[in-house]
Order: sequence, then C-alpha cells, then structure tokens
Amino acid sequence: MKTIKVLIVDDSILFRQMMIQHFLNVPNIEIVGYAINATDARQKILKLQPDVVTLDVEMPGMSGIDFLKKFLPEHPIPVILVSSLNIRVFDALSYGAVDFIRKPDMKVSYSKEAFFTSLESKLIIASQAHVRIPSATAKPELNLSSIPPLSYNVLSSTIIAIGASTGGTETTLEILKALPKEMPGIVVTQHMPEGFTAMYAQRLDRLCKLTVKEAKHGDPILPGQVLIAPGSLQMKVVPAQKGYMVQCVKGEKVNGHCPSVDVLFSSVAENVGLKKVGIILTGMGRDGADGLLKMRQKGAFTIGQDKNSSVVYGMPMVAHNIGAVCVQASYRNIASVLLKHLKQ
Repeated sequence: MKTIKVLIVDDSILFRQMMIQHFLNVPNIEIVGYAINATDARQKILKLQPDVVTLDVEMPGMSGIDFLKKFLPEHPIPVILVSSLNIRVFDALSYGAVDFIRKPDMKVSYSKEAFFTSLESKLIIASQAHVRIPSATAKPELNLSSIPPLSYNVLSSTIIAIGASTGGTETTLEILKALPKEMPGIVVTQHMPEGFTAMYAQRLDRLCKLTVKEAKHGDPILPGQVLIAPGSLQMKVVPAQKGYMVQCVKGEKVNGHCPSVDVLFSSVAENVGLKKVGIILTGMGRDGADGLLKMRQKGAFTIGQDKNSSVVYGMPMVAHNIGAVCVQASYRNIASVLLKHLKQ
C-alpha cells in the first residue's frame, strides 16, 4: 500500500500537534504539512500535493464551507471534514467533501483513541474516493413529474430499504428529493455517528417532500415517511399489530458498523411479507451486499448505484458481483427507476 499524504487544515495548534504526533507512528499515512486558514490551505495544497485533506468546518476568515465552494471545482481533492456536532457539516458535504468525523474531546483519552481509529480508516477510504463536484445543470434522464401518482395499494403494500456509507449523505438526499410525497414507507441506514443522524434527518425533512425523522424504537413504517437509523443503534424492520415497525436497539457492530446496512436489509428479507425494494448506494466494503442478496432471493426488486456516480464503488460493487442487484443506475436516475418499478 502506498503512503497516503495528508494535509491538516485547522486553526487549533493543540489539534494540529495532536494529529502530527499521532501519525508519526502510523505506517502508510504521512502528515506532509498543515495550514491555519483557507488562504494558507490553498497555497499548501498546490505546493505539497496531498492525497487527502482534513478540514475544520469553522475557521477564522473564510469558513471551510466557503473554501470548498471556491477551491474544489478547480482542484478536486478528497476532503474529510473534522467538526464538532454541527449541522453545517452537511452543507460542506453538499459542496463535495467526501466524509466527516467528529472532533474528539481533547481531555479524554478514549475519545482520542476512537477518533484516530475511525480517522485512519476514513483517510484510506478517502484516498481512493471519486470526488463528486455538485452540478446545478445535470438532470435525471426521466422527467419524474410525468409519472402519475402511485395507487393506494402500492403505497400500503411496499417497504423500501436504502443503505449507504461514504458519499451517501448527499446521494440519499438527491434520491429522496426527487420523490413525491405519496410514497411507500422508506427505511434508511446511513453509516453515521450518534448525534449527527438526528440533524441529518432534520435536514432531509426540510429539503424533501417526504416526512423524514430519526427513527425511534417502535416507530411504525408509514407511507410518505422516511425513518433514518439512529447512530450507534442497529435498526431492524419487524411485524407490528398493524403493518410493520422498526426496532432500534444497542448491538454489536456488523461488518464494522452500527448501524449496519446488512442488519436492516436482512430484517426486511426475513420479516417483511409485503413487496420489497432494496437500494444499495456508495460506500467502502461490503456492508449491505449479503442482506440485499437475501432480499432479492425473497422476491425484492433491488437497485445498486453504478460505478461512475459512486464516491466509493465498494458496497454496490460487491452487491452487483454476488448477484444481489437487479438494476444498476446513477444516483440521478435511481428515483426514476424506483418509480417506474412501483408503477408496474
């Protein structure tokens, strides 16, 4: 494995020193420099040519978000946001950042250990990621407004499950934004830490026609509503007195993740007797692939994001290779593929 060159962009001298000190002892990851603000970052990136940049969202002068808006279209480089619990991280992701991680409590050793374990993995993934610069001009192949409303029978007799990881926050948003208010119940597992999932659900609810909320244990799955798996809990779909509901419980990591896409998809395959749709999106590794195969074997219609539109073509690639995917599509066309299937 080649050495990954990393540039730190952060105005905190304590944080920069902690990062530099830690990575002195980590093979294959080298801190090639640091920048204290956006202007400094631009010069250092051009000079040092790092493979990945870690970027503080809140900085004096130009914010990390404004820096991404100006710099990434000209110089598409993988960026990992390092942020406190702040909803602005999702704005930064919408401008092309690959992933994010929560800043550790500098006084707590286990917080720092967990931070670095996660960051090392994210740096490796980011170094292989395809940086997607948002385009205001790209349109889906199908005019979704031309598709007539779904029947009540379809709305009440189908459950849609979506799973995503790196790059998935914006991909899921783009898909849900394109869907009408009248949709079957949707459940989503996105690899994301505790705290951020609630803010993510609020953002989706604001931007989509559908109602979106962070799932709570026992929530019913209803037409027109999207339930987001809470960070640090495993979410399953189970039968209820009327229809189906979600269980959100503490559990071991599966494929290195809690929440895990495989846990969600497998529960849909095993417990749901209705029509089922599974959608697997961008992300590293294979989480969700086996669960999606179980869904397809139980008669579900399954969609995998294609290589060209994935930030990381890992999870959907494995799912495709093992025969779990009925149709591959770009993230801009997944909504139209889904609606055409539901109309049929």
